[in-house]
Amino acid sequence: MAANVLKRIGFLTPLAGLTLLLVLVNLLLSLGNQFLRLQVTERQQFLTQSIQLGGLHREIVTALASVAVKNNDEQLKNLLASQGIGVVGNSRPAGGAR
Repeated sequence: MAANVLKRIGFLTPLAGLTLLLVLVNLLLSLGNQFLRLQVTERQQFLTQSIQLGGLHREIVTALASVAVKNNDEQLKNLLASQGIGVVGNSRPAGGAR
């Protein structure tokens, strides 16, 4: 009977060690997964904010271009052109007849 118990212990000890090893691997994979989820969430937030700011950027550029054309402001037109934004519009003097 003692030999039978030793046989069981000899079988269960490596099994317990393997179980512990698998638990540790699972823990490491969970931590890695949590880190990757955090990175994805940060990137997703960045993309969402970029899309929102894109609309604001277009509105600002449109307003600046309108003011540049309305006031025939060459400095403002040059500033927009230096940023790759072409301003096309009527170049009549400010306050002129409509």
